[in-house]
Amino acid sequence: MAEYSLKNTFFASALALAVIGIPMAASAQSGIASVYAYSGGRTASGERVSPGALTAAHRSLPFGTMVRVTNERNGRSVVVRINDRGPFVRGRVIDVTPAAARALGFSGLAEVDLAVVGRS
Repeated sequence: MAEYSLKNTFFASALALAVIGIPMAASAQSGIASVYAYSGGRTASGERVSPGALTAAHRSLPFGTMVRVTNERNGRSVVVRINDRGPFVRGRVIDVTPAAARALGFSGLAEVDLAVVGRS
């Protein structure tokens, strides 16, 4: 009975993620995060660049996706909103703003875990 319920829960979760457009593979990821420097202008979503905002760039997650980024070294985490595309460097999974990097306690590069928490 519990096994049946667990299967239904998993199927419902997978269906919900597929319906709202978040790929299953991207709903949980680990890898290297980097801080990206803004040179002014606009993000790929058309928003004005804001280094003080808790936003990030991801290659495939839809704009507006809320992602919990956790620094593996110190356990600190922050929720960022995807509003840009990138990173374009092999081996990196996310670019975060300087404000998000400060909240996570790193500058430069860090090993992180990503978990999709919703959409804005």
